[in-house]
Amino acid sequence: MNKAAGGSARPQAPQPLGREQLRSQTPPDSLPKAPGEALHGLIGQERAIRAIRLATEMRPEGFNVFVCGESGSGRHSGTLEILRERATRETPPDEWVYVNNFKAPDKPQAIRLPGGMAARFRDAMGEMVADLSAAIPTLFESDEYKARRGAIDQEAEDAQEADFEAVTKAAQAKSIVLMRTPVGFAFAPRKGDEIIKPDEFEKLPEAEKERIQDDIDTLQEQLKGVLSSLPRLEKKRRDQVRQLNQDMASGVVRVEIDDVRSEFKAFPEISAFLDALGEDVVANFEIFLEKAAEAQDAAVPVSPQKADEDPKLRRYGVNIVVGGNSDGETGGAPVVNEPNPTFQNLIGRVEHISQMGALVTDFMLIKPGALHKANGGYLVLNARDLLMQPGSWDALKRALRSGEIRMGSLAEQYSLVSTVSLEPDAIPLKVKVVLIGDRMLYYMLHALDPDFGELFKVQADFDEAFDRTPKATAAYANLIDSLAARESMKPLARAAVARLIDEAARQAEDAEKLSLRVGVIGDILREADHWAGSEDAGEIGVAHIERAIAERQRRSGRIRERAIEAIARGIMLVDVDGEKTGQVNGLSVLQLGETSFGKPSRITARVRVGAGKVIDIEREVELGGPLHSKGVLILSGFLAARYAPDKPMSLSASLVFEQSYGGVDGDSASSAELYALLSALAEAPIRQDLAVTGSVNQFGEVQAIGGVNEKIEGFFDVCMARGLTGRQGVLIPKSNIKHLMLRPDVVEACCNGEFAVYPVSSIDEGIALLTGVPAGELQADRRFPPDSINARVEARLEAFASSRRAFARPQPGNGTDGGAGNT
Repeated sequence: MNKAAGGSARPQAPQPLGREQLRSQTPPDSLPKAPGEALHGLIGQERAIRAIRLATEMRPEGFNVFVCGESGSGRHSGTLEILRERATRETPPDEWVYVNNFKAPDKPQAIRLPGGMAARFRDAMGEMVADLSAAIPTLFESDEYKARRGAIDQEAEDAQEADFEAVTKAAQAKSIVLMRTPVGFAFAPRKGDEIIKPDEFEKLPEAEKERIQDDIDTLQEQLKGVLSSLPRLEKKRRDQVRQLNQDMASGVVRVEIDDVRSEFKAFPEISAFLDALGEDVVANFEIFLEKAAEAQDAAVPVSPQKADEDPKLRRYGVNIVVGGNSDGETGGAPVVNEPNPTFQNLIGRVEHISQMGALVTDFMLIKPGALHKANGGYLVLNARDLLMQPGSWDALKRALRSGEIRMGSLAEQYSLVSTVSLEPDAIPLKVKVVLIGDRMLYYMLHALDPDFGELFKVQADFDEAFDRTPKATAAYANLIDSLAARESMKPLARAAVARLIDEAARQAEDAEKLSLRVGVIGDILREADHWAGSEDAGEIGVAHIERAIAERQRRSGRIRERAIEAIARGIMLVDVDGEKTGQVNGLSVLQLGETSFGKPSRITARVRVGAGKVIDIEREVELGGPLHSKGVLILSGFLAARYAPDKPMSLSASLVFEQSYGGVDGDSASSAELYALLSALAEAPIRQDLAVTGSVNQFGEVQAIGGVNEKIEGFFDVCMARGLTGRQGVLIPKSNIKHLMLRPDVVEACCNGEFAVYPVSSIDEGIALLTGVPAGELQADRRFPPDSINARVEARLEAFASSRRAFARPQPGNGTDGGAGNT
């Protein structure tokens, strides 16, 4: 940093960090001596817990919750635990059933019932149908019915016989006989007791024949009237039989229905439904007779079927969609976690069955969705899964806005099928929806969907880490012990718990924080339990924790090992000893899935006379990202402000990551790039046994970066592969000290003097350590001390400026004086 006056003391050279600074370790004796009370719930998530509880207590519409946080932070299991604890203290919601709409079968009727009543209603209806199945056939086999039916039949038969008898007597009075033939009725004249044959009839006088023919015509008209009255007589008989059947059936049905009605007399909808059902049963009593006949003709005894099991009696069943035998939870408000939020899994569906090659359906094939099951309680959905399912997001918003669940299908909406389906009554919806997703998804929905902010007014943001205080450490130890006990693992030694807590700090990338991604810590614990079991150990020790961590790194370490091997074999050029001008070891982090590791790269700089431009080769070939380009522009600003504040900078420089064949982004190498530039300008060689990380601002201050542990360990592993010399180390920003949680082997190497980590706060500190030459502070005369790095850089830039002016000055004989030009 520039100094206006020269009286300040020379800055102290950075010193290697000690054990306590390299890795903050939890003393095992600071932990509770024995596992405490089992921990149920979340630690370090007070903000999220308060938000979720607020949402559960708010009754106005729109106070649904979006839970943000990283995967493994306990956002899903913790949210479910909070909701279930709250749900146990709430009143169970009403239940819903669908019954047949006898007037419009394609529009099933929904009936609301208090908790526990749906199953009673279904069972009562099933018993009623079973009783009717027995009572109606018995009734129609009774002597009373047979007698009344016989009387009706006899009356009809007597009426027919009386009509025919009248025709017969009229014919006899005229000496004509009424005969029944295979083709119908016929009249014939008779003489005495014998019928006159046709040849004899022809011999009669004409007057006699005409008289007989007139009599036959008259009798035929009379017979025609009798025959025409037969259908009316039969219809009358059928009407009398139908009325008899209805009178007989209605008596039985009324008794059975009244029993159900008395049990559910407080529900007008059930009473109205029973009235319609009674009319339908009386009108279709033959169904029960057919079932009785089928049972009688069966080769083996057939047990009575329930209404919902018998295809012909399904019309009298009760389909419970919420409550009873549905999948909703009981003993409070339901908490439903839907892992596959498809359109139909969300709002329900109407299934179809195949009958004689056609797809048919009825109200008993209505299946509830997650909204039905969670109605009156809480519905938990994964936001990404919900948005990936066609139509699901719109269906959820539609249900929340309208306050009702209306079934449908995507195929019908897009006219993909023409199968006849149902339009069930909509069910009123009162549910608290909890979406779980990452923050980017939350912000995108807020920005792109105008309905989102109105429907999800509460954000529950799960932290990734919390402060590593003694109280928090004790709570974390209790959490680890509780997890082991809950999953029946072996007990943990206190040292093993302390090692897991240290790993939690490592996962948080901060020695003063503990990671709340308990899923990762839980996986390490489970694997350690496995290794302890493989050794028949009585408890999980530090060695088992260390082995679990090492095995996890080894399983995902193929690319890391290949990178180290390429450097060790000299394929990737990285020096770990000696000195080079304009060359420095930069550090970067590669993230591959859940694995990240540090990798050193050679950064070089070349300088020459120019117009003040620093060329970022990575950017020129479109391999550099915007953050990396920003870092290069910042260091350009630093150079101009420090060394050429009042004159043009006559410099042209190029920077590049050597042997970099992929994209480069981030500004964590900007300090290394600046060191390479300063080295090239000052012609001061840089130690190659040191690597550098850190970003820089325009005032020359070195700023914190991410992945500091992985970067240090990456260079350490390369030095280990090449051979430790005792001079190797890494320069890190001083502000990153609090983030150090290095591997134990790196810490031991540092403590043994084989490796070192140097904290620097400014470019001046770093360049002095890298070159062994003081950076030099600005003196009162606005000059830097002679032979300092800054003085050399300033002198080199002044030389570039002089050279540029010399090239720009007109030369004799160049044709400007009107003479002949040089060729």
